[in-house]
Amino acid sequence: MNDKPVVAVVGRPNVGKSTLFNRLVGGRVAIVEPEPGVTRDRIYREAEWNGREFVLVDTGGVVEEAANTIEAAIKKQVAQAIEEANLVLFVVDALAGVLPEDRAVAGILRRSGKPVLLIANKVDRFDPPPALGEFYALGMGEPLPVSAAQGLNTGDLLDTIVASLPAKKAVKKEGVALRVAVVGRPNAGKSSLVNAILGEERVIVSETPGTTRDAVDTPFERGERRYVLIDTAGIRRKGRTERGVEVLSVVMARKAIERAQVCLLVVDGSEGVTAQDAHVAGLIQEAGKGVVVVVNKADTLTREGKKRLLEDVEFKLKFLKDTPCLFVSALTGAGVGKLLPQALKVGENFQRRIGTGELNRVLRAAWESHPPPGGKGPAKLYYATQVGTAPPRFKLFTNLKGELHFSYLRFLENALRQAFPLAGVPVRFMIVGKP
Repeated sequence: MNDKPVVAVVGRPNVGKSTLFNRLVGGRVAIVEPEPGVTRDRIYREAEWNGREFVLVDTGGVVEEAANTIEAAIKKQVAQAIEEANLVLFVVDALAGVLPEDRAVAGILRRSGKPVLLIANKVDRFDPPPALGEFYALGMGEPLPVSAAQGLNTGDLLDTIVASLPAKKAVKKEGVALRVAVVGRPNAGKSSLVNAILGEERVIVSETPGTTRDAVDTPFERGERRYVLIDTAGIRRKGRTERGVEVLSVVMARKAIERAQVCLLVVDGSEGVTAQDAHVAGLIQEAGKGVVVVVNKADTLTREGKKRLLEDVEFKLKFLKDTPCLFVSALTGAGVGKLLPQALKVGENFQRRIGTGELNRVLRAAWESHPPPGGKGPAKLYYATQVGTAPPRFKLFTNLKGELHFSYLRFLENALRQAFPLAGVPVRFMIVGKP
């Protein structure tokens, strides 16, 4: 991300910033609702126009005077987005005209000294030309009319953005970034953990459940490796999810699991493993992703408490086979430094390829020591081959009819795990038998 120019989208609440953001990046990334204050954290996505790449940043709405801690935190997030931006898109509502909050945002931008494009959104007709004269009073130059909802004039906007960016830098080629999603139930400390990993206040932290709404991607580098860290909303069961924004938040969190390669499943150490933790773990398993169980708030646990909680993890999340479990404290930073190295190991296992000869040696030895039941004659394993990664997938050719029992597949999986580094990732089998 550091090699590409950054374009921040800012403005007061409900001027259509997230709608414009989604339009420019070409998909529904940020949650869009008529309710003010839906977007809270900075949301980053890469965009491209006419061969020029840049990073677009969506931000929360700026209010004149923060009425609560969330609004104050949003204002701080916006200030950070402006500080790192090469160009700012100042979005106003062409229908509502200039409001005091618009003047407040204009004052912030003037003091920043950053290049600004004034975007008059919600212009649904261009014949006759829209009357936008009052927006010149903001001192931000000529307003560019668009309709983010209908996509009107957004091509001209992208042309202007690209023309306003700094000269293109030579980009060094690097490996593919490891996508790591931080998931769990509400208030387990996910956002605090993201900030602790990054070493900065990247996402808003509050004791209020549901503070994080969008899935917030943060690309960064650590050593020679590239990562994308994805903070997500707390996942509740369907029956306990409110309507509107919260439902969309959970949908975005589930999509974040699908986009990730490795998930950090955050468990609240002060409460132990709950049924909801098991539900989230099931979503990860169903999606076929790598996983590390992260017990947060470990500073509240005694040595005996950690031992009991580890037993709780092994019992209640036993379907997550061979999964690493780390105890950390986002508050004190204890154990946080181990998370990325562990996620990297699981990511390597997620892409693991096993040589055909070694694979057949291990599986045949297990098969012959304990053949599966069924069939008129002896059960035979003719051949095994790996057919894919992410997660590792294997095809077994046998003389049997139908599928092997799940308990026998678990036996074969255990044999593979003992022989090869597959910690933290699911293993999938496909059985090819007699027609």
